[in-house]
Amino acid sequence: MNTYPPPPPGSVGDRIEEAVELIEMELRHAIAYVNQAVVPQVRKESISALRTVAGKLRDLADRFEQNTGPRP
Repeated sequence: MNTYPPPPPGSVGDRIEEAVELIEMELRHAIAYVNQAVVPQVRKESISALRTVAGKLRDLADRFEQNTGPRP
């Protein structure tokens, strides 16, 4: 329980509240940007990277398959 009186108007407490509100607003903007721009781009590039890796693994499996057989 806080037994101290609230800070007077225009005090440090008000300025801190303003700062917190501004920080929250900026965080909301940052989250929106990440969700709208970054996440879709990461998904797109991840899909492309997975397809590239899948192709390389397919090539490697083909090489293993070609090299299976009796060794002289």
